[in-house]
Amino acid sequence: MKKFVLVFVASLMLSVNQAFAYRVTDFSSDTKIIAAMRLLEQAGEQDVFRNLQRYGMQVKFDDLSMVSYNKSKTFAVSTYNQFGTRVILINSIYKNAPAEQIACLIAHESFHTGYSADLEEETLATQKEAACWTRLKVASKTYPDSRLTRRLDKLSGLYLASGNGNNLVEEKIASSGFYRNQLGLN
Repeated sequence: MKKFVLVFVASLMLSVNQAFAYRVTDFSSDTKIIAAMRLLEQAGEQDVFRNLQRYGMQVKFDDLSMVSYNKSKTFAVSTYNQFGTRVILINSIYKNAPAEQIACLIAHESFHTGYSADLEEETLATQKEAACWTRLKVASKTYPDSRLTRRLDKLSGLYLASGNGNNLVEEKIASSGFYRNQLGLN
């Protein structure tokens, strides 16, 4: 009887784990993006996958030089395709970026839920990006000296220096001319 109960409990736990499992290939067919998503999976970033699944998001690289509000400086966007399906577009200039950095961009964009963000949503998304970089960055690895690396390092520093009643990430976003314009804070 004891053996039966142990087998039953083990089977139940395995089936529950399967119910919460996500297949990263459901969200992209690009090998670099899949590698980044596997890092998120290994880091236990289930909230990222819940958001991707909830909004039916696909993730891919795309030329974002035509994005009207920030030209080639855009890292990634969460938007809709021509069929009304949510999609995360990562600027193709970062296609050779380390998987850890791509993972952070995916994490950030997965937290955008509508056509436009507000300060609270942008702060949450940016904090998620910074938290992921803090966890995923490999101390012994040399990362390229790029805009993306500098951004992630800066955000991570702000995230780690923030405390109760002192959200440096939110302060940075609220004081940025770009975000003030995008979020209608002017």
